[in-house]
Amino acid sequence: MFASNLNKRVFKNVCIIESNAKIGAKIKVSGGAKCNITNELVSEKNYLGDRSLVKDLLKDFSKNETLEFLNKNGVKPNLNPKIVKGTYFCKSSQDVIDMFTKLTSHIKKYLNTKVLDISYENDVFKIKTNNKTIEAKKVVVSSGGLSYASLGASSIAFDIAKKFGHTIEKLEPALVGFTVQKEQFWFKNLSGVSTYVNTYVDGKKFEGSFLFAHKGCSGPVILTSSLYWKKGKLAIDFLPKTDLSKLLKGNKKISSALPFAKRFTSEFLNSIDLKDKAVSELSTEEKEKLELLKYYEFSPAGNFGYTKAEVTKGGINTDEIQHNNFESKKQKNLYFIGECLNITGELGGFNFQVSFSEAIRCARNI
Repeated sequence: MFASNLNKRVFKNVCIIESNAKIGAKIKVSGGAKCNITNELVSEKNYLGDRSLVKDLLKDFSKNETLEFLNKNGVKPNLNPKIVKGTYFCKSSQDVIDMFTKLTSHIKKYLNTKVLDISYENDVFKIKTNNKTIEAKKVVVSSGGLSYASLGASSIAFDIAKKFGHTIEKLEPALVGFTVQKEQFWFKNLSGVSTYVNTYVDGKKFEGSFLFAHKGCSGPVILTSSLYWKKGKLAIDFLPKTDLSKLLKGNKKISSALPFAKRFTSEFLNSIDLKDKAVSELSTEEKEKLELLKYYEFSPAGNFGYTKAEVTKGGINTDEIQHNNFESKKQKNLYFIGECLNITGELGGFNFQVSFSEAIRCARNI
């Protein structure tokens, strides 16, 4: 959170209020501690929320400008699409934190300081914290969502927004793994096994690594799928680049004919009540059972929750925010940017990119 007394040209008496002992706690853990900071393929189609606003933001401050800014300040991300297509990773998340620490070295920081409440009187905000009360002419709330409470995440952005009359669209964990129902308990027996799949959810198709987990399933392709999943079904193609009919020829056993780890094949066959036998002996009905490998449809029981979610979807209604500078339409000199807004991106650097774009627009026009 930023508080300041400023005009359009010069920042004066600016401070940063941070609940953690150091800045950038969520940056630290992002991308496996290598910070997946933007994406080569970023567009408004990669987001939930007001896509016309996102499209405009990405024109205002594009991924190329993000990369240029990072390079200028000594951080040189590289394209690494192994996890998600088009993703740029940094050498280390700490490099990004060090960059921001240096760039904000002249700004007063209140660390280990939690905002408890904000009031507004006589054109001045009074920010009550666990340490002191800070007064400010302008306040930018950029305190994230509910995900990763262990990193200091809290509901404070939404509490402030509600206090000043804003609508909060339904909040849910996103970019998160799924728990499963009894019919998919075989997933749990494969915990730690991963395979490349396609998923189909809400009319969209995604591809990537699928990870079986002790609670159900996870992995990059499931995290992105979770952004669009509502109560209901999603489907998996376990053989996205393979014609199943070609595999079911000859005299090999099913476990030898299918290109999977033996554990996977064994658990899958058990789940559909089919014995491992020569493919030449399969009946038409049994072959139809194996077609589930191309379109395995199931309804998740739920998800792993906010403690495991990368982000929070939903948030402050963007119709109630000035799009030119992110000032509240309900309260002058109060601004909201970042994850607390009802704009959420897919896995792969998309959320960092839109947050940078929002921050730049806010700073330029505040």
